[in-house]
Amino acid sequence: MRIDILTVVPELLESPLGHSIVGRAIKKGLVEIHVHNLRKYGIGPRANVDDYCYGGDAGMVMMVEPVDKMITELKSERDYDEVIYLSPDGEILTQAISNELSLKENLILLCGHYKGIDHRIREHLVTREISVGDYVVSGGEIPAALLADSIVRLIPGALTDETSALSDSFQDGLLSPPVYTRPAEYKGWKVPDVLLSGNPKLIQAWQDEQALERTRLLRPNLLENSSN
Repeated sequence: MRIDILTVVPELLESPLGHSIVGRAIKKGLVEIHVHNLRKYGIGPRANVDDYCYGGDAGMVMMVEPVDKMITELKSERDYDEVIYLSPDGEILTQAISNELSLKENLILLCGHYKGIDHRIREHLVTREISVGDYVVSGGEIPAALLADSIVRLIPGALTDETSALSDSFQDGLLSPPVYTRPAEYKGWKVPDVLLSGNPKLIQAWQDEQALERTRLLRPNLLENSSN
């Protein structure tokens, strides 16, 4: 898989994409992540990528020309499955979307900044818009890193134990059950006896029950959605 990220602040993506699971996946050759500075196609001697908003609204808007030229350059080299704009009014990111995107070959992630991007980019260049939640952050870089992480960890070989992702929250529409590790008792706080029993059937039954109960308590909307 290859992920190309377009941004005006590439420095914001260096650490999130260079370490932990994503960093190891890159080193293993499981994924290529290329961060592109849109100022490469900036306008004028200062390589401007933004301008004042038509209509007099406050804030600066990312211009269409630098984005179009960068996407055109990338598309001249390979075909892309999606050009994704990280936007607060896009479809809310879910595990199902991450699963779907992890099967793609080439993705472009476009990070907005300032007031946003010229709407013509959304009309003519973007194929999908994704939001990481109903709130606004300073730019699309952190959401892009989050989306990339959620995708890359699903690529076979990215996790040391490939079955680990199968038990993550939301994979089966439920929250994951509680997890514990050594010691079995600390300050009188004990690990549930069933997890120490060595009985796989009892453990699985307990985990299923806990997943359902935690979902009912913390995210009942997930159960409502599954019944529709």
